[in-house]
Amino acid sequence: MNKRIVFVLVTAFVFLMPAGIASAGQNDVIREGSCADASDWKLNVSPEDGRLEVEFEVDQNVSSDRWRVRIRHDGDLVFGGIRTTRGPSGSFEVRIVENDAAGPDAFRARARNLSTDEVCVGRVTF
Repeated sequence: MNKRIVFVLVTAFVFLMPAGIASAGQNDVIREGSCADASDWKLNVSPEDGRLEVEFEVDQNVSSDRWRVRIRHDGDLVFGGIRTTRGPSGSFEVRIVENDAAGPDAFRARARNLSTDEVCVGRVTF
């Protein structure tokens, strides 16, 4: 590859990367914690086009386990379903988009492993 092209690409990367990192997730509210056993959870709420994107992730490090998942917004059930851990990380993620209510928005996410009964509970207020 031409040295000049490499220089331009590297220079662009160096100058653009900090701006992208600084602006990415600037207004996100993220909470993380441990579940009842060895798994971990992460709950992230971020603004998205006047609404709120909610992401709930459980990392178990075991693939093919089924989890019953529920997410509540200000006490109302907004997601309920079964998710299966996948990939080498043995994790799953649920992503929903909710209306941004007036005042603080409280989210509670809960997941229960259907084979081990391990429970993960995360809470975040945006």
